Amino acid sequence: MADAPSWAVDAGSPAVNASMAAASSSGGTAGEEIADRTSVITGKLKSIYRKVVLPVEKKYSYDYFYESPLLTDIEFDAKPQVLLIGQYSVGKTSFIRYLLGRDFPGQRIGPEPTTDRFTVLINGPEERTIPGNALSVHPDLPFRGLERFGVSFLSRFEGSQMPSSVLRSVTLVDTPGVLSGEKQRTNRGYDFTKVVAWFAERADLILLLFDAHKLDISDELKGAIDVLKGHEDKIRCILNKADQIDRQQLMRVYGALLWSLGKTMTSPEVARVYVGSFWQEPLKNLDNSELFEMEEKDLMKDLAVLPRQSAVRKINELVKRIRKVKTLAYIIGYLKSQMPNLMGKEKKQQKLIADLPNVFRTILKKYNLAPGDFPDITSFSSKLREVKFSEFSTLSQKQIDALDEVLNKDIPALMEELPSERDSPETLRAKMGGAIGANKNVSAMPVPKTGTKYGKAESYESNPFGYGQDDQDHYWALQESADRLLPSFEALGPEGGFLSTQKARDVLVKTGLSKDQLRQIWNLSDMDRDGLFDHDEYVVAMFLCDAVIQKGRPIPVELPASVIPPSKRSIMNKGGP
Repeated sequence: MADAPSWAVDAGSPAVNASMAAASSSGGTAGEEIADRTSVITGKLKSIYRKVVLPVEKKYSYDYFYESPLLTDIEFDAKPQVLLIGQYSVGKTSFIRYLLGRDFPGQRIGPEPTTDRFTVLINGPEERTIPGNALSVHPDLPFRGLERFGVSFLSRFEGSQMPSSVLRSVTLVDTPGVLSGEKQRTNRGYDFTKVVAWFAERADLILLLFDAHKLDISDELKGAIDVLKGHEDKIRCILNKADQIDRQQLMRVYGALLWSLGKTMTSPEVARVYVGSFWQEPLKNLDNSELFEMEEKDLMKDLAVLPRQSAVRKINELVKRIRKVKTLAYIIGYLKSQMPNLMGKEKKQQKLIADLPNVFRTILKKYNLAPGDFPDITSFSSKLREVKFSEFSTLSQKQIDALDEVLNKDIPALMEELPSERDSPETLRAKMGGAIGANKNVSAMPVPKTGTKYGKAESYESNPFGYGQDDQDHYWALQESADRLLPSFEALGPEGGFLSTQKARDVLVKTGLSKDQLRQIWNLSDMDRDGLFDHDEYVVAMFLCDAVIQKGRPIPVELPASVIPPSKRSIMNKGGP
C-alpha cells in the first residue's frame, strides 16, 4: 500500500484546474443552463401555438370535442408535474413525504382512504394550504382549466405550499385513493376519471402505485388507467411495500402484477415496474435489499432528469395536440361538406353519426392520416349529437398547410436547438448557455439519501475523522481528495448528482492527455458503465489524470482495491455491470 500523500489529488493540480476551466466555460450552473434552454424553447412554442394552432382550435371547437381547454401562457411556463395514482393505502402520500424529506401541510396518512382530495404540492415562501377555488383562479398557476369540473370538485381540491428544494424543480400531484369493492358505489360528486385525464394530459410523469399485498385492479382504477391511453410513454409503475414479503413471494407477486397490467393496459410494451419500499423507514426484510436499493436509484434518476427533459416534453405534448387538431379539422370539414344546402339536414346528420366508423375510414384514406390521431369514436359521436353540422366551419386548406409547416419545419428547427450527441463542445455550449430572462429557480431535482434505510452505515458514522486502512470495508484512499474536489465537481453543474457524458468528456480533454490515455482513464473511472460520472467516479478520474501528468505513472490495467470507492465495490466484485 502506498503512502497516503501519493493517493491525494491536490486542489491546484492540472486535472482540477482543467475541471474548473470546463466549469467556467460551460456558462453557469446546470440549473441555469436548463432554465435558459427551457425558457427559449417555451417562448417559441407559445408563439407557434398563439399564431397557428389556437385559431384552428377555436374554429373547429377543439375544447368542446376533446374536453381540453385552450392553452394559456401559464401552462407552457409550468414546471414539470408528477402525477401519483393508486388505490388507497398503497403509499402515495408516504412516497411524497419521502421525496420531500418532511411532512407537508394538509398531509393525511393511514391504512384507510385518508387522502379524499386532489392535492397539488407547490413551492412557496411559507407553509399553508390553498383552497381549490382560489387555486383554480391563481394567475401564476396552470389550474384554471379545472373550473369546468364545478364546485363539487373544487371543494375536494387543494394546494399545499411549502419551501422545498424538490418543489423548486417539479410540482407533485397527490390523488385520492382509488376505491374498490362496495366503496366504488360511493358518489364522489365529480367525475374522477375525467379529472385524472385532465392532469394526465399535463403531467410529465405518471406514477401508478400498487401494494404488494393487494394487486386487484378495481373498476375505478381500470377506468383511471383507461383514460391514460395515449400517455403510455409517461407511465411508470411502482410495486410498493415489497420488503414485507420474502423473495419467493416477491417473484409471484411481480408476475401477477405484470399479468394484471397486461390485461388492463392496451399498450403492447411492458410497463416499467420499480420494486421496493418507497418511504423513509428501514426495510423489514433485508433479503432483497440490494435489488430494492438499485430499483430506488433508477426511479430517483427518472425523477431527477425531469427538469432537464422539460423542453423536450413540452415539444412532444404540443406535437400530439397539433396532430389531433389537424385530424379534427379534417373530420369537421368533411361532415360540413356532406350536408345538403336546403332540405333534410337533420336526417343527413343522423345518418352520418350512425355511419361514423365508415366516415372515419374515408377521411383516414383520403387525407393519409394516422388512426391513432382520431378521437374516441363513442365519446365523439355523443358530442356530435349535441351540435348542428350545418353550423360547422368549412375546411381551410391554408390553416392545414400552416399546421403542416409547423410539424415539418418549425418543430424540427426547435429540436435542433436542443443538445444532441452530434454537437461539438463549442456548439453544445452555445446551445446550453446565454439565454436572457431565464428562470433561475429551475434546477436539477434533489433526491433522498438512502444509506441507513438499507442497513448500511452512513459515511463517517463510526468516527468523525473517517476510516483507517485497517477497515478494508470502508477505507477509501481518495476520501480526502473527494472532500477537496467536491466544490469543483459541483461547479460543473451535475444534474441529479451526475455529470453528463459531454461535461465529463470536456473535463478530461482539458487535461491535455492523449485520446488513448483518456479512453483508458474513462474505462477505469466509469465503474457502473452508465456513461455518466458521479462524484466518486469523478474523483477517481482526477486521480488517474494527475498520476500520469504530475507523477509520470503508467495508467494501471485495473484499479487498486483501496482506490475503488466503497459505493462501487459491489459492482467491481461482480466484474462490472
